[in-house]
Amino acid sequence: MNRLGRKASETLIEMAPSADGEESNGPLCETLSTAGSEVPSSSEIDKRHQSKDSIFFRDGVRRIDFVLSYVDDLNKEWEKKLERRKEFESNLQKAGLELETEDKKESEDGKIYFVKIHAPWEVLITYAEVLNIKVPIKENDIPSMVENPLDCMLTPFRLPEKVMHPEPDYFTAPFSKEKQELYLINDESTFFSPSMRNRIVNYILTRCPYGTEEGKKKFGIKRLLNNGTYSAAYPLHDCQYWKKASDPNCDNERYTLYMEWARFLRFYKEQPLDLIRKYYGEKIGIYFAWLGFYTEMLFLAAVVGVICFLYGLFTMDENMSSKEICDPAIGGEIIMCPLCDRECEYWRLNTTCESSEYSHLFDNVATLFFAIFMGIWVTLFLEFWKRRQARLKYEWDLVDFEEEQQQLQLRPEYEAKCTQKKKNPVTQEMEPYLPLTSQAVRFCISGTTVLFWVSLIIASMIAVIVYRLAVYAAFASLMENTQTLQPISGLLTPQLATSVTASCLNFVIIMILNFIYERIAIWITDMEIPRTHMEYENRLTMKMFLFQFVNYYSSCFYVAFFKGKFVGYPGAYTYMFNRWRNEECDPAGCLIELTTQLTIVMAGKQIWGNIQEAIVPWICNWWGRRKARNNPENLYSRWEQDHDLQTFGALGLFYEYLEMVIQFGFITLFVASFPLAPLLALMNNILEIRVDSWKLTTQYRRPVAAKAHSIGVWQEILNGMAILSVVTNAFIVAFTSDMIPRLVYYYAYSESDDSPMSGYINNSLSVFLISDFPERNKPKTNPENFVICRYRDYRYPPDHERRYLHTMQFWHILAAKLAFIIIMEHVVFIVKFFVAWMIPDVPADVKAKIKREKYLTQKILHEYELEKLKERLCQGDKRATEKEFIATEGKMELSRAM
Repeated sequence: MNRLGRKASETLIEMAPSADGEESNGPLCETLSTAGSEVPSSSEIDKRHQSKDSIFFRDGVRRIDFVLSYVDDLNKEWEKKLERRKEFESNLQKAGLELETEDKKESEDGKIYFVKIHAPWEVLITYAEVLNIKVPIKENDIPSMVENPLDCMLTPFRLPEKVMHPEPDYFTAPFSKEKQELYLINDESTFFSPSMRNRIVNYILTRCPYGTEEGKKKFGIKRLLNNGTYSAAYPLHDCQYWKKASDPNCDNERYTLYMEWARFLRFYKEQPLDLIRKYYGEKIGIYFAWLGFYTEMLFLAAVVGVICFLYGLFTMDENMSSKEICDPAIGGEIIMCPLCDRECEYWRLNTTCESSEYSHLFDNVATLFFAIFMGIWVTLFLEFWKRRQARLKYEWDLVDFEEEQQQLQLRPEYEAKCTQKKKNPVTQEMEPYLPLTSQAVRFCISGTTVLFWVSLIIASMIAVIVYRLAVYAAFASLMENTQTLQPISGLLTPQLATSVTASCLNFVIIMILNFIYERIAIWITDMEIPRTHMEYENRLTMKMFLFQFVNYYSSCFYVAFFKGKFVGYPGAYTYMFNRWRNEECDPAGCLIELTTQLTIVMAGKQIWGNIQEAIVPWICNWWGRRKARNNPENLYSRWEQDHDLQTFGALGLFYEYLEMVIQFGFITLFVASFPLAPLLALMNNILEIRVDSWKLTTQYRRPVAAKAHSIGVWQEILNGMAILSVVTNAFIVAFTSDMIPRLVYYYAYSESDDSPMSGYINNSLSVFLISDFPERNKPKTNPENFVICRYRDYRYPPDHERRYLHTMQFWHILAAKLAFIIIMEHVVFIVKFFVAWMIPDVPADVKAKIKREKYLTQKILHEYELEKLKERLCQGDKRATEKEFIATEGKMELSRAM
C-alpha cells in the first residue's frame, strides 16, 4: 500500500517559471502541501512542563531536523532582510517543511530568533528518491568472516559490540516512493536516521529561492548567511555530550561517542566507525577511517625507525670518523679554514667533536636500510588502504554510489552567477554556463595570483638564507668571546646555532604566510566559479597543497640539496648577490642540520596545529557561554547550546586532510635524515584522533551529513608524494649524508687492512695555502701563524701541478653517487610496483559479498515486481498481459543466471 496518498503530478522538483516569463537560475523547492498535517497549536502546549533541552517541536513529537537563527537588528537593511526571510520561509513551507519559531524573548540573550525546521514523511520520501538514498530491504544473511584465533589478544583494544555496530547489517536498495512496501519500514519517525534527515533538509535549503534582486532569481541558505539575513544554519546534536538526555526517544549517540571515542584516555581503543558514520555521515566517517588506518601503519614504520636510531646510538663509540675528529692528536692538530670572511678565525677540527658524534645517530648504514624500507612501506600503506576503503564502501552501501549524486551537482553559486544558458547535449535541458572568454580571464588572474604567492615563499626562503649567511659571523664571534658560552661551545657550534635560529624564523614565516594564503586561495577559487562541488574542492585542494608544499618543504630542500654544495673553495668562494658567502656544511656533514630543520618545522607545526584545533575553539566556546552557565538547564535550549558552539564549516575536513598530508610528506620525503620522524608522527596522530573527535563532539555544531566513497583527490596526491619520496631519499643518502664517500674510501682508497676507515677524515679534507688567500677572505688575525688550513672537498694541494682542481677521487665519488641513485630508485620502484601488482585493490571476500548482495537485491526487487503484476492480473487489469508476466519471470531467471 502506498503510504503517500497523492498523485505524482502534485510533486514538482523544478520550480515553475516566474510570472514575467524569466526562468529560475536554480532548482526550486518541491511543492508539497502541509494543510492536512495534524499539528497541535502552540496554545495547546504547556511550555512550563517542557524542558527546552529537547530535539523536538513543542508538541514533543516532530523532530527538529534543522535550525535557522537570526538577529532582528534595526539597521538600514532591516526591511530587505525581513522580506527575504518571509519569502524564504514561505517557500520552505510550500516545499513541505514545517517551521516553528522561537521568539527572541525566549532566547538566553533576548536578541536571537530561532526557526526550527521539521521534515515530514512526505518530504523525506520524495527527496530520498531524488538523492538516491539507499534504505534497508532485508537483513543481511551473508555469514560474517571467520574469527581470527588471535582476536582474544586484541580484546583490550575492542569497544562493546553495541558501540561498534549500532544497527544490523541490511541489504539495501535505492528508495522509491512506488515500492514502499518493499522496505523495512517499522517506524516512519525513525526510518530515516537524523543524519539522512539533515542531509535532505540541507538539500532543500541550498536550493530554495527567496526572491528576485537585480533581475535575477536569488536562492540558497548560503547566500542568506553571507548577506546577514540569517546568522546561522545547523542541525542539532541529539543530547549534551557529558550526560544522556532525559527524553527516552533520544538516541544519545553524541554521549556514546564522547564516552567511547572522544576522550584521550580511550586512545588505545579502536574507533566506532559505524557509529561515526551514522551520526556524522560517510564523508567524516571515511576521514577518521583513513586517519586511524594511517596511524596503525605508522606503528610499523615507527618501530623500524626506532631500531635504526638505536643502531646509531649503540654504534656511536665505534664510529671511526668521530673518533678521529675528537682525537687531540688528529682532529686537534687539523686547522680548518675560516667559515666566514674577515671576522671568523682559524679553528681546530676537534671543536666539532660532539656534533660529529650526534650526526652518527642519523648518518649510518641503517639510514640506507630505512630509506629503502620507507619506500616499500608507503606502497604497502597506499595499497592496503585501497583494500580497507573497498571494504568500507561495501559495508556503508557506497558500492554503487555515484559521485554526481552529491559532488557533481551544479553549485548554487554557479547557477546564480552564470546568467547565460545553453542546451546540455545529454539531458537536452537548458543549463547555465560560463563563457570561455570569462573562464580564460579568471584562470589567468588565478594563475598569476598563485604564481605570485609561490614566488613570495621562495623570496622569504632566500631571505632566511641571507639571514643564515649574515648572522653566522656574529654567532662565531659571540661564542668565541663570551666566557659563559664556552662550556657548551662544543655542542652549540656557530653552524648549529645559525641552523636552529634560522629554522625557528622560517617556521614563524611559514605560519604567517599560511594564515594569509588560506584566505587568498578561497577567494581566487570562488572567483573561478567552479561548476560542481567536486571541481571546487579539487581546485582549492591543488592550490592549497601547492602552496603548502613549497611553504613547508622549501627550507628542507635547501638544506638537503643546496647547502654546502656550491661554496667554491678558499680563495675562490661563491657569493649570493656578490655579497654573502655561501654556507658550508659541518665537517660531519649537512645531515644533522637537515634533521634539525625537519624536527623544528614538523614538531612546531604539530604543536601549533593542536593548539589551534583544541584550545582556541574551547576558549571561544567558554567565552560565548559564560552567561548561560548561571541559568537553569531547562531554560538553556538545545538549539541555543548548539548555536553557542563553533561552526565546523564546509572546509573543515579539507584542513584536516591537508594537515595530515603535509605530515605524510615530512615522514616520507626526508625520512632518510630522521628515522624518528614516524615516531613523532605516530604520537601526534594518536593525539590528533582524540583531539579531532573531542572538538567535533564537544566544541563544534553538528556538521551536515555528506556522502563520500573515498578520500578523493588526496589519494592521487599521496601517490605522487610516494613516488617523489623515493627520489628525494635517494638523493639525501647520496648527496647529503656521508655514506657514499665513506664507502668509496672503504673499498678504493683505504690504506689500512686492520682498520679500513682510519684516515678517512684526513682524506676527505683538502689543503689550502694561507698565503693564497685574497684580501677579501683573509682573517684579520693569525696569532699562531698557521701556514696551511684544511677545507671539506676533494682538490689537489697547492704544491700540485693541478692545484686546487678536483681530484680523481672526487669524480669517483660523484659517479658512485649517481650510480647509487639509479640503482636505489630502480630497486625500490620495481619492488613498489610488484607489491602494488600483488595486492588486489578489492579483497576477494568483498568482491564475493558485493556480487551476492547484488544478486539477492535484484531477486527481491524482481519478486516484488512479479507479485505486483500478479495482483494486477487477479484484479483484471487489462494492461497486465500474460506476455508481461512471462517477461518479468524471464528477467528473474536471467538475473539468477548472471
